[in-house]
Amino acid sequence: MSSFIIEGGHRLQGEITPQGAKNEALEVICAVLLTEEEVVIENIPNILDVNNLIMLLSDMGVTVSKLAPDTWSFRADHVNMSYLQSPEFLKKSASLRGSVMIIGPLVARFGHALLPKPGGDKIGRRRLDTHFVGIQKLGANFDYDDKRQLYSITADHLKGTYMLLDEASVTGTANIVMTAVLAEGQTTIYNAACEPYIQQLCKLLCTMGAQIEGIGSNLLRIEGVSSLGGARHRILPDMIEIGSFIGMAAMTGSELTIKDVSYDNLGNIPDTFRRLGIQLERNHDDIFIPRQDGYAIDTFIDGSILTIADAPWPGLTPDLISVLLVVATQAHGSVLIHQKMFESRLFFVDKLIDMGTQIILCDPHRATVIGTGKRPMRAMTMSSPDIRAGIALLIAAMCADGKSTINNIEQIDRGYEQIDVRLNKLGANILRVN
Repeated sequence: MSSFIIEGGHRLQGEITPQGAKNEALEVICAVLLTEEEVVIENIPNILDVNNLIMLLSDMGVTVSKLAPDTWSFRADHVNMSYLQSPEFLKKSASLRGSVMIIGPLVARFGHALLPKPGGDKIGRRRLDTHFVGIQKLGANFDYDDKRQLYSITADHLKGTYMLLDEASVTGTANIVMTAVLAEGQTTIYNAACEPYIQQLCKLLCTMGAQIEGIGSNLLRIEGVSSLGGARHRILPDMIEIGSFIGMAAMTGSELTIKDVSYDNLGNIPDTFRRLGIQLERNHDDIFIPRQDGYAIDTFIDGSILTIADAPWPGLTPDLISVLLVVATQAHGSVLIHQKMFESRLFFVDKLIDMGTQIILCDPHRATVIGTGKRPMRAMTMSSPDIRAGIALLIAAMCADGKSTINNIEQIDRGYEQIDVRLNKLGANILRVN
């Protein structure tokens, strides 16, 4: 297990470029299984979750080549489907949440797939029903071995149909879309997720020869084709990392420029930080955050306490709730943070309370933050429970007096590429200890 030792109180200065989007990378890498031709993907982040998925595909027989530091070539012309029965596959895929998205491509192209219950962050119940019910409606059969905790999916013939998703699941939508592109006839998906990363997946599939209408909306129409070809695709910058850098700059009183953010794909993320009192300016496709000695939380028009809640796109992404919460602790004013999607994601606030912040955890989904301004936080030793809580704790430690230790930083490494090295170049003091 590795740890970070963070000396707080250092301001950041300079420019930083966000990595490629983790969530998009997991989707588009799974999509290479839909064709035997070469697919080249650029701007792939060098992070644990993505690297583990690439290794899993390589073990399955996909020819994988690294063309540049962030560019990979994939050719799935000799997929070894018998490998799915191996203990190695079951162990590796169980440890990686993103592996659930290989189901759609495998069922669509080969007619069967195996999948153990996938892993990932321990942030509460994360249902797979949306994935499974949608793929079932296209003609697949699911069997679950409770003893082995293993799903077996088969399909002799996939046929397009109409479906209304029970929730606008991003990975569920991705899985269903990747199944439907090779199904016979038309598939209509209503209440589909429409995040930029889903739009990116659909654009890649269309470049490969798929026929998809309604990209960017919650109503997708897919006309199935018999096969798909190769393509070249570039992944968007990671909006969660961009939001994390905005929060870091505000809490440490730093002046920072975030380069090449694809601003038009950030939705309401910039305005949400502005509601916490953070100044930020758009400069072409960059974001400039000037140094602020303090910031004040906005209120609703009638003067009542501001509420920040996650919602399906174009609402606020749930992956930034942890960062917004920690940023609010150093503001003037109060805010109610409502994490609707995951019932365990706010449980890291006990560490922030121990650091001296004023937070009331109302229930598993809601926390009231009473901002006290730039009051020094206490350094302490803590552990990262998941990716997003881990980066929030890192931001808090960068703001605290003294040296803090964060253990289990493998959780942070799953989603943030060399975060210590990149931040140290800007003036942070973060030491990685094995």
